[in-house]
Amino acid sequence: MKTTIKSLVIVGGGTSGWMTAAALSHHFAQSKVSVKVIDSTEIGTIGVGEATIPTLRRFYQTLGLTDQDVLTACQATCKLGIEFKDWYQAGSSFIHPFGLFGQAANGVPFHHYWLKLKQNGDPSPLSDYSYGVRLAQKNKFTLPVNNPNSPLAIFDWALHFDASLFAELMKKVAIKHGCEHIDNTITSVNLDAQQEAIDSVTLKNGQCVTADLFIDCSGFKALLIEGALKAGYQNWSQWLKCDRAVAVQTTRVDEPLSRTVVQAREAGWQWTIPLQNRSGNGHVYSSQYMSQDEATALLLEHVKGEVLQPPRHFSFTPGRRTQAWKSNCIAVGLAAGFLEPLESTSIALVETAIDKIIQTFSSPEYTKQDVERFNHVTATEYERVRDFLIVHYALNQREQGQMWQDCREMTLPRSLSDKLHQYQTNGALTRLPWEMFGPDSWLAIFDGFACYPQSYDPLVDKLSVDYLAESFKLMRDGISDAVAHAPTHSEFLRQMTHFQSHQPEPA
Repeated sequence: MKTTIKSLVIVGGGTSGWMTAAALSHHFAQSKVSVKVIDSTEIGTIGVGEATIPTLRRFYQTLGLTDQDVLTACQATCKLGIEFKDWYQAGSSFIHPFGLFGQAANGVPFHHYWLKLKQNGDPSPLSDYSYGVRLAQKNKFTLPVNNPNSPLAIFDWALHFDASLFAELMKKVAIKHGCEHIDNTITSVNLDAQQEAIDSVTLKNGQCVTADLFIDCSGFKALLIEGALKAGYQNWSQWLKCDRAVAVQTTRVDEPLSRTVVQAREAGWQWTIPLQNRSGNGHVYSSQYMSQDEATALLLEHVKGEVLQPPRHFSFTPGRRTQAWKSNCIAVGLAAGFLEPLESTSIALVETAIDKIIQTFSSPEYTKQDVERFNHVTATEYERVRDFLIVHYALNQREQGQMWQDCREMTLPRSLSDKLHQYQTNGALTRLPWEMFGPDSWLAIFDGFACYPQSYDPLVDKLSVDYLAESFKLMRDGISDAVAHAPTHSEFLRQMTHFQSHQPEPA
């Protein structure tokens, strides 16, 4: 049985609401489906998520926006990856890049050859074979070439941006494509006679808004999907122990880095995100191990620049909605679930939710099977991201902080323990269905935490150590030469935007 939709209401604005509105108003532009957003300017949004992964660029490009458009409109900077400081142990540092490591050969992934050389005494780190990492280390940036002549030249990039400015940009796109904005507050959600579906919502001004399909972008409140429909929630705090965050914005005092920096702290971690006009800072922590006052003081002690506004506090329960789509309501963004901001996955999960909605509605109708598939894929996606985040904690060897010790000793989800076992046994890195992070991302994390396989692929032994050493030196030299000729991040931003540097360029 098919359900036809002629009207669609998105509840909540912010980044997720206006991204959804922009994409769906664009998708339904040639149909008779009306798209409305109920978003009160009286209600603030979370707006902390200022770091993204490369999929966001593909998202806004489908809406007709260029990288330059977004860099300019959103005070954005370029992001080649994430630097993890002190996560493995005190004094350690590594970068998870958006790109590949080395060159595969004879059908065998690069890291198997690297492992052979490592076991034969070659000291060169894995990061020497990543163009993206080397650019980030030198705080340089250049655009990837469309047709690279070598896999070594393959890398990707994302953005750091002002989330509120990006939401405004998405709002303009949505309205341009016919989306109607209702600036009001919902006072009640009204169910149908069977109490199984949403019939309408009542606004503060007394207006009653009906729709065939509702999309809940109301944030942690989950006004529709949980408040009205009681869809349930899967709590994953036994693995992801951080459940609080405090954030502040500060003046920019340095040249903006082309990477996000996340620094491990006693009971969590601190982020530093560079924008053109300021810096975003935050401390994600576990309330089980640290108080709000302690967490705030620790953050303020370690930020650079002048604090621009009072610290903002957030609490969350890591996990996902049991049913992201229930009856005639789909949850997107924080209403659908939240893990933690560690790998900038929150906005990416908004993108994948929107993509699944668009795929479902190739025509303006859906079936029970569509709902079931949406929920299955969403659950799988969240679980894959969950496992990727957990491994950052499970592999730590830090001596400071009880939380980190407890993370080392926790029982892992079966899906993660299986993946870890396969890698540690023979170096296998298989990309699973609906997995956001590919083999090279897992490899970066494993290497950063000094987690190595017991053996490499026997096919590697077809090539001699001397031949590999010579080939690897050519790779390193090629990457070093390319990095040397790349502009600095600040130089690139000046070429693309109105960015004004106020510090001497680094030597």
